[in-house]
Amino acid sequence: MINSISKIWGFENEKVLDYMPGSKERMELKRALQSLKEEVLEIPLIIGGKEVRTGNMGQCIIPHNNKKVIARYHMAGEAEVKMAIQSALEAKREWEKLHWEHRVAIFMKAAELASTSWRARINAATMLCQGKTFIQAEIDSACEMIDFLRYNARCIYEIYSEQPMSAKGTWNRMEYRPLEGFVFAVSPFNFTAIGCNLATAPAICGNVVLWKPSSDAVYSSYMVFKLLQEAGLPDGVINFIPGSGGIIGNMVLSHESLAGVHYTGSTEVFRTMWKNVANNLDKYRTFPRLVGETGGKDYIFAHNSANIDALVASMIRGAFEYQGQKCSAASRAYIPRSIWPEVKEKLVRDIKTIKVGDVEDFGNFMGAVINQKAFNTIKGYIDYAKESNEAEIIIGGNCDDSVGYFVEPTVIATTNPYFKTMVEEIFGPVITVYVYEDEDFEDIIKICDKTSPYGLTGAIFARDRYAIAKLEEELTHNAGNFYINDKPTGAVVGQQPFGGARASGTNDKAGSKYNLLRWMSPRTIKENLNCVTDYRYPSNME
Repeated sequence: MINSISKIWGFENEKVLDYMPGSKERMELKRALQSLKEEVLEIPLIIGGKEVRTGNMGQCIIPHNNKKVIARYHMAGEAEVKMAIQSALEAKREWEKLHWEHRVAIFMKAAELASTSWRARINAATMLCQGKTFIQAEIDSACEMIDFLRYNARCIYEIYSEQPMSAKGTWNRMEYRPLEGFVFAVSPFNFTAIGCNLATAPAICGNVVLWKPSSDAVYSSYMVFKLLQEAGLPDGVINFIPGSGGIIGNMVLSHESLAGVHYTGSTEVFRTMWKNVANNLDKYRTFPRLVGETGGKDYIFAHNSANIDALVASMIRGAFEYQGQKCSAASRAYIPRSIWPEVKEKLVRDIKTIKVGDVEDFGNFMGAVINQKAFNTIKGYIDYAKESNEAEIIIGGNCDDSVGYFVEPTVIATTNPYFKTMVEEIFGPVITVYVYEDEDFEDIIKICDKTSPYGLTGAIFARDRYAIAKLEEELTHNAGNFYINDKPTGAVVGQQPFGGARASGTNDKAGSKYNLLRWMSPRTIKENLNCVTDYRYPSNME
């Protein structure tokens, strides 16, 4: 019996550690990196809390050392998917009845572990598996993941506390039920924190989950799952099933108990999933909730009043941090001709100082891109620009996959605002600049708005307040996260809820209660305290 109304304390974002030479966190991370590299991990499926080995294997390699295997993982087939669905539905009976305080406590415990004893291990796994520098790993797999877990707990309290008003003689209540069925969480390679949140956000609301991580992030995702187990996650609440997206997706999306999809990845794949759900609509017990954050062709738009130093620094950070492998990464820029010579000079000067290499060298700003396919795709765009008479490479453009999948930070200048690299998502360290005439400012705003099908992030740079107001108004629908005098990346949980519309997803704002509401099915309960005993209204009386 719980005769109390618990309160979740105030939320504060996890502090990003400095990792200065000689610091405790730096030494712990170095040791964790060395320890993880010394073994080749065998990663099983985890279904109903039990390890399952199929013998159908994939492998995890280090992007900056592409001959080094750090893990081999078992892949789910049809039999294992059926097992996972059954396990989830069996676990659902007890999990959804568990009082919210006990659910929340598990994820708050996980956040505490991630901020202390697990921090170095999770960060090291992210560096090795996904090719992140120590600072990008710290921001992602430590701070953002911890923030998701803690802030979601806070949001649960706030949502459950929101109750309807009651008129005299009645008592109205709102019950926030989990969805009827299971949730399918499909996570990308580029953020460990996103993978954690895609699986745990529905679970904290009382749902059960099938989690299929990206093949390029199985290693770090498995570490997260083991962390959740240590925090006390009951068996079967989240089932870990890496494997082929086609095999797993087709089975899951056609199951009658599918209640929701929590997805981050490519627009093309999400559209395919949505079509599959539509084709199976008559099978489902309820209309599935589809929550997706997909691609982006994110921009930086500068006015001639912009602070040039701030603009250049944000172009570099926005385009090249984590090798541009962020859905929010700056990928196209619009620069007025009057300031372009100074912008170009400083951009080239600063990019020449960027160190690219092994992320275990803490002096490197960039590492390798995730895999051979990504390398080939990015190189293809660069080669296209090299061969075009509408573009030139300002700096960078070299690619080398002999040791790791390395692509130099690359700036392309084009004379065509609709040039291929201004329109299509590249997902690599490449930004394309279109230089516009100052007097064409308003026309170029319209071009910026309609060039890309996406609507994820965008940044504007200006000191002229009228220009800022104009850009904010005209670019209303092309960025779900809009930045003024800042780079278009780096949304912080609780501060800038993240997500976009158009071809960038459903804009359900990860890192906010708006996302959590998608994993709930409210029930209104009215209790009459003054029962009517005569069907007739006073107006019916003579």
